[in-house]
Amino acid sequence: MTTFHDLSNAIRFLSIDAVEKANSGHPGMPMGMADVATVLFQKHLVFNPKDATWPNRDRFVLSAGHGSMLLYSLLYLTGYPDTTFEQLKNFRQLHSKTPGHPEYGHLPGVETTTGPLGQGLATAVGIAIAERMLNARHPDAISHYTYVIASDGDLMEGISHEAASLAGHLNLNKLIVLYDDNGISIDGKTDLSFSDNTLKRFESYGWHAECIDGHENTAVDEAIARAKRSNKPSLIACKTTIGFGSPNKAHTSGVHGSPLGKAEIEATRVALNWHHEPFEIPQQIIHAWRTIGAQHQATYDQWQKQVDADLQKQFHEPLFNITKVIDNYKQLARDTKPNLATRVLSQQVLEVIVPNMSIVGGSADLTGSNNTKVSSQKTISASDFAGNYIYYGVREHAMAAVMNGLSLSKAFIPYGGTFLVFLDYLKPALRLSAMMKQGVIYILTHDSIGLGEDGPTHQPIEHLAHLRCIPGVQTFRPMDATEVAECWQLAVHNRKGPSVLVLTRQNLPYLSDLRANHLENACAKGAYVLIEKQGSNVTLIATGSEVSIAVDAANALMELNIPVRVVSMPCADLFDKQPQEYKSQVLGTGLRIAIEAATEGTWPKYIGEKGVFVGMNSYGASAPANDLYTHFGITADMVIKKVKAYLGRN
Repeated sequence: MTTFHDLSNAIRFLSIDAVEKANSGHPGMPMGMADVATVLFQKHLVFNPKDATWPNRDRFVLSAGHGSMLLYSLLYLTGYPDTTFEQLKNFRQLHSKTPGHPEYGHLPGVETTTGPLGQGLATAVGIAIAERMLNARHPDAISHYTYVIASDGDLMEGISHEAASLAGHLNLNKLIVLYDDNGISIDGKTDLSFSDNTLKRFESYGWHAECIDGHENTAVDEAIARAKRSNKPSLIACKTTIGFGSPNKAHTSGVHGSPLGKAEIEATRVALNWHHEPFEIPQQIIHAWRTIGAQHQATYDQWQKQVDADLQKQFHEPLFNITKVIDNYKQLARDTKPNLATRVLSQQVLEVIVPNMSIVGGSADLTGSNNTKVSSQKTISASDFAGNYIYYGVREHAMAAVMNGLSLSKAFIPYGGTFLVFLDYLKPALRLSAMMKQGVIYILTHDSIGLGEDGPTHQPIEHLAHLRCIPGVQTFRPMDATEVAECWQLAVHNRKGPSVLVLTRQNLPYLSDLRANHLENACAKGAYVLIEKQGSNVTLIATGSEVSIAVDAANALMELNIPVRVVSMPCADLFDKQPQEYKSQVLGTGLRIAIEAATEGTWPKYIGEKGVFVGMNSYGASAPANDLYTHFGITADMVIKKVKAYLGRN
């Protein structure tokens, strides 16, 4: 007869053996949390290995991603077909589907990429919000729990404070966090640096919180049952022994991130009465686990019968065909030629696209400054999740991770706003957006020294260069209403990675009348010729607010019979993907001058060794925007001076 300990020991020894074979990994956490995970999968988690994308499955997020073999073992044992025995044996090897930390898209059943501590927990808050929002819209179709296994490290990271506070405020009662309270971190015992009263901390956020013995299966079962009945999000601190069963390494940092070694593995086999060879799991134990994996088949079948195909499709395909409303907006912009900040123009575009999409917006306490909320949006709250706007508070880090969770629901396109300078706070989650290929949209305003009087602490002179260096991120910096609309259209249609709209505080002139073609989405190629003068040997390249400087310089130069070309480059990332012939045609062969109120960053690859950069090489200052542009020499006069110097003219 297969016992509970047989089930949990199967997790332990698959984890031990895989780490040992790889000679790399973290065996201690899977050994310590195997009992908790077994109870969760055996008694509570509703899932179907045959359909890992079932919209109403319970979500399991391993925030403590270093313990990835716990998750891979569970996927294999419960019968997820893509998690094969060979994949377990190839743990941490090149091209395997079982990398060192769980990566979304490698294996069905991995709900999100985890590893950077705190990210999984914060993303799970987004998943739980998505469940509540879907439940408000389809109460008979969506009602699932989100379970998280989190570590001491997850709770030390600042993002956990932001995310847990928001979860408590929104009363996400179907979010249950199982805290691996083992008292050990890499440096040693956690009391070297960590003395929080974790239960009181979470209670202060509005959570249900309790502490149990994580190796007593009945206690774990009853605690999860209480959490499911609670009207609050729940934290269950599971007192566990890291490296449980290891006679000499249990409850030490030595078992956290290193293989046990052959001698200690043999001693652990004896201690846990596991007399099987490496990677050997008796058939009766596998059968028992596969029975656990199949136990919700009837629930799944019933759900499929009661939910019609159109509704199921909606869970996987947010509406985003907005071509008509974008074209209408572009025509209006051409007629009215608005002289407005691009953050304001972005709000105008949102006014027309939000009613046509399954979209959820928000801002990190800068709604009025980011212009992220429109008239048709309703705010979600703890008592009403029928809306589509979230007030995140001053929580940029958590906001970005929550948006990843909303995106992973496959039912919403999330966007959220803050100042560009606070990219530093949200970048870890943005990086995961890119790694997971999630179409999250970031609205980052106050994009340069043009924000003016707030001064250098808020003037993001180096951030554009940073964004353009992150693989998989499309960074847009539009110059006027038409480009804003086109960039929004591209961002919405980009479902294979995040998009960043970098927007101004200051008003900008309407320049798209200078374009040769008003109908096509010129931004789709990343850069295009805005002004072309026959015989030009000079190309002025600019983005966003600096395109108008390039146009002013070009007009003045042409009055001096100096023909020039002006190029608008709203998205360098898209331009890089164009054929070389197109790129050469746009950039020209003569002098290239790049103009941007930021550091030089990646501009040398567009302007070449002999090119000129007109921009920032220092931090900014506190003053009105126009004074700053003059002070730092980002002006049409400076561009004209550079061109004359190149041509040898006074």
